[in-house]
Amino acid sequence: MKFTLREIASHVGGDISGNPDLVITGISEIQDSIPGTISFLGNMQYKKYVSDTAASAIFVNDPCHLFGKNGIIVENPQLAIAKTLEMFHPEPNVKKSVRKGAFIHPDSTIGDNVMIEPGAVIEKDAIIGQDSWIGSNVYIGPGAIIGKHSRLYPNVTVYHDVEIGERVIIHSGTVIGCDGFGFISKENIHEKIPQTGNVVIGDDVEIGSNTAIDRATIGSTKIGDITKIDNLVHIAHNVTIGKGCLITAQVGIAGSVTIGNYCSFGGQAGVVPHVTIGDKSIFAAKSGVTKSLAGGEMYAGYPAREIRDHHKREALIAEINRIRQKLDQLLNAQKED
Repeated sequence: MKFTLREIASHVGGDISGNPDLVITGISEIQDSIPGTISFLGNMQYKKYVSDTAASAIFVNDPCHLFGKNGIIVENPQLAIAKTLEMFHPEPNVKKSVRKGAFIHPDSTIGDNVMIEPGAVIEKDAIIGQDSWIGSNVYIGPGAIIGKHSRLYPNVTVYHDVEIGERVIIHSGTVIGCDGFGFISKENIHEKIPQTGNVVIGDDVEIGSNTAIDRATIGSTKIGDITKIDNLVHIAHNVTIGKGCLITAQVGIAGSVTIGNYCSFGGQAGVVPHVTIGDKSIFAAKSGVTKSLAGGEMYAGYPAREIRDHHKREALIAEINRIRQKLDQLLNAQKED
């Protein structure tokens, strides 16, 4: 597969600098580039590689960064390279096929052009939307709904009555709709609370590998449209996550938390139960949310505070340590005298 620089620029909405008829045969990293490919400068830390790169063209946001090389000027080089990757690696067309070894309950509903791979199990009253792909050994429980154009990679488990929207991607090893961690403890006995709700996932959501999203005790655990969830994330029962959130690896969100729209969580951040987080909150890695937060701010630390307050406290602790060291030196000098 190959495209001219003109064709790529037209696809990403950029301006050409250099030869518009230059043929591009692939994509490579700027620091490990290959002739005939196009690369991108998305971080100024990599500017040092531009002069020596073997790539035939570069996406940049400023023509001055090209140093006379062929390129395409765009507002966001990283977004441009993502769109170009789609050109070179288009999604394969799904053709309707139930492969040998798949179990499809006769009372389930399978849409048009659905691919179901060997070992998959589709239970009673499950619904699979058209143009979806169900990988090997995927389990779809009774009454579960998978929306159109969705893609479930091998070994995904979807429990009963879970509702998944359209164009959803779920990666291998993820479990949707397992029981929430609900127990009543009395006299050293832990009595299980029945988990009778479900999980509802919106459209255009992507969920990484080995993530667990628990079903609600009563009602629904909800994931909003276009939210993206990384690998190894745990979302507990009755959590509500808004639209367009970004949740990275090893984040843990405890039960009955409400998260607003367009919030971002760095790796290993955690949230205690029964708190509310406002829209457009950003949490640095390893933040610990211990109370409700209004949102619209960046937070860090444990307990999570507005990042300016967090930095001031960290600086104050460092200053106290320096004062203590000086005081120890003075006390030691007095003892010697």
